[in-house]
Amino acid sequence: MRPTPALRPSSVSRVLGPRRVPSFHRYVSHQATRSVAELLQWRPPVKADDVVVNGFVRSVRSMKAHRFVALGDGSSLAPLQALVQADHAEDLAVGAAVRLTGSWVSSPGAAQSHELHVSKVEVLGPSDAKTFPIQKKYQTPEYLRTMPHLRPRTPVNAVLLKLRSEAIASLTRFFAGRSFTQTHPPIITSSDCEGAGEVFTVTPANEASAPPNKGGDQDSFFRSKKYLTVSTQLHLEALAQAVGNVWTLSPVFRAEKSETSRHLSEFYMLEAEMSFVDDLGPVMDLAEDMLRSLSTNLIESATVQDLFSRPRNSGTDLAPADEVRRRWEGLMRQDWPRMTYSDAVALLQQKADLFEHKPTWGAGLQSEHEKYLAEYVGGGGTPVFITNYPRDIKAFYMRETQTSAAAAVPGATVDCFDLLVPEYCEIAGGSMRENRLEPLLDVMKRQGVLRPSSAGGPDQATAGGLDWYVDLRRWGCPPHGGFGLGFDRLLGYLAGVQTVRDIVSFPRWYGRCDC
Repeated sequence: MRPTPALRPSSVSRVLGPRRVPSFHRYVSHQATRSVAELLQWRPPVKADDVVVNGFVRSVRSMKAHRFVALGDGSSLAPLQALVQADHAEDLAVGAAVRLTGSWVSSPGAAQSHELHVSKVEVLGPSDAKTFPIQKKYQTPEYLRTMPHLRPRTPVNAVLLKLRSEAIASLTRFFAGRSFTQTHPPIITSSDCEGAGEVFTVTPANEASAPPNKGGDQDSFFRSKKYLTVSTQLHLEALAQAVGNVWTLSPVFRAEKSETSRHLSEFYMLEAEMSFVDDLGPVMDLAEDMLRSLSTNLIESATVQDLFSRPRNSGTDLAPADEVRRRWEGLMRQDWPRMTYSDAVALLQQKADLFEHKPTWGAGLQSEHEKYLAEYVGGGGTPVFITNYPRDIKAFYMRETQTSAAAAVPGATVDCFDLLVPEYCEIAGGSMRENRLEPLLDVMKRQGVLRPSSAGGPDQATAGGLDWYVDLRRWGCPPHGGFGLGFDRLLGYLAGVQTVRDIVSFPRWYGRCDC
């Protein structure tokens, strides 16, 4: 019998075009394939035949006539159990990429409701089990960091990758629902936003090894020194004057010689900027609503439930599952506490004997101070806003507090906040930006950001290439404010990892950039 015209390749080509035919056949051949997570949730009352699953062999346990194969594909912490006849399992080595076809049937074991009885084995990528470095036994995070190209294959790290993806999708929906415009500020910049000097210089490889030119920076690639950005905030302020409220999720870089669990040399910042806001309240409201929305939308997802229900032996380096759940529930609470820096210091001074560093007005809060505030004021779960820090310890662009309450504190403060969570301390910080030209210039002079004009006139030239930033205040700059959130710190807090290095796929920190 002749095939019907709808299935003839020539007919498909005429309708879909020659380039669509492979995609059509690819869909037909793989439409029965299910992920491990989907199969583990599927409990048919009768045997289901012709079930196809792709994945990587996690372990092989030998019996007399069969092999029990644990298969994972990154979709869940738990593996799929497959029963393979011994004569079909010769090439099923740990680490191999395989496609298994068989029947999905009820399992007599208690660990899994169903298992795959395999009728066909395809080894798509063989592996040498003797040299494959990731074994079924527990391996420390320190060891896994030595092979960042293979580390994502471990179940926990695969789940962390999925958590990152789902968080980005949720945040994108949140900002779209608030009519924020997503933007992409530059990575290479002419300025050090925070003025700390901990920036990476951008230099072409052929210039880095060449002797200095007579023309100095004028002969360099960009004609002057450029850096990898430590924050996109300044550029977001410019973009906000074009389209209103904006946000971005961008990589940023800091050349900080720190090996603590909270610092990386390359990390991601979520930053948002709001135009035409008169005070700090709406900025804090936005940060609070954003994190509450994220936790509320994701807490029931399969990925997050994996984090809550993971077995105890999945890693002693992770916070207990019940503690992770409390963190999510803390973000979901209403009305997060807000306390001024002055009140926080007064509270800390009442408990001064608890701290190694004595709390003093005018000094920055130490980690031990922030942990206490997050636990005591936040009740052990709810994030806490600390506002109105002293002017002298904050960045030049922050607007000075003008309320009558400012007269009751020892010195000038600025309209800013840090957002603290238990254990991880600060995960976000924001401020109102100084939108008036003269006050901004005054602060820049005091902090050495403004330098005398080479012509001997009034101070108008800025150090670090910030003339364009000053220009924003000359022509229609509305009151505005925003915040930056350490995206990797947030994910580490929500996942329960003990160091931010383990939430990043390919971590870079002082002394380490392995691949």
